Amino acid sequence: MANASGKRIANQNETTVKTLRLGMVLPTILSLVLRFLFRKSSLPPSKGSLAIYIVTFFPAFFLSNYLIKQGSPRRDPTTGTLISSGEDLSQPGVTEWCFDILYITWACQMGSGAFGEWFWWLYMIIPLYAVFKLWTSVISPLVLGRGSAGPADSTSDKEPVGSKRQEKLRKRQEKGDPRVRVQSGRK
Repeated sequence: MANASGKRIANQNETTVKTLRLGMVLPTILSLVLRFLFRKSSLPPSKGSLAIYIVTFFPAFFLSNYLIKQGSPRRDPTTGTLISSGEDLSQPGVTEWCFDILYITWACQMGSGAFGEWFWWLYMIIPLYAVFKLWTSVISPLVLGRGSAGPADSTSDKEPVGSKRQEKLRKRQEKGDPRVRVQSGRK
């Protein structure tokens, strides 16, 4: 089974890309339907409401297209074989943050349709989280210093590092790899 992980990632990415494409249309339609069902008095939407929607739509559109471009698998047009599985869209970090922004945008769109324009205040989670991450990873280490919690002190608490082979075996054992036999504590 050569390239099995690439095929798995490609299948996951194809599903995610379909969800992203649907996610760019469905929240808008649901927002209008919910507005029609629960808040008929707010039809047509106010200029402020449309402005907020447009301002938040552009980052969502950009991030969605970015994720679709990064995650779309490429296949050979004649044979259909997988050339590239694309970037793994389930990886942590920036990709995960892009999805978080998309989900919050979609929730705000639908929530404003059902509950009112005050629901857009939920969008403030994004800059607050950005400030929190900036503080914890950049500003506080610079301002407060590393102190005794620095990287040099944290490695002295761990057990001594063995050879590369021993380190690999230890990591495999922690993951529960069946190739690594667990030895009992008896000597």
